[in-house]
Amino acid sequence: MERDQTDKICQLCKKKLEKKKTDFEYLGHRFFTDLLRCPDCGQVYIPEELVNTRMKDVETLLEDK
Repeated sequence: MERDQTDKICQLCKKKLEKKKTDFEYLGHRFFTDLLRCPDCGQVYIPEELVNTRMKDVETLLEDK
């Protein structure tokens, strides 16, 4: 990830986000990574860097199958 993201606050609950295991499902495949999530509502913060690198690579790999 870019810089330390631990200062992020949930816009809905106004609580500090905590790093938690987060599951994803795409085209029938499940995977997980640790991301910042709201401890109350579960809202997930996905950094732009992650979207444009690892997640994009996984999406491309799965779609090419």
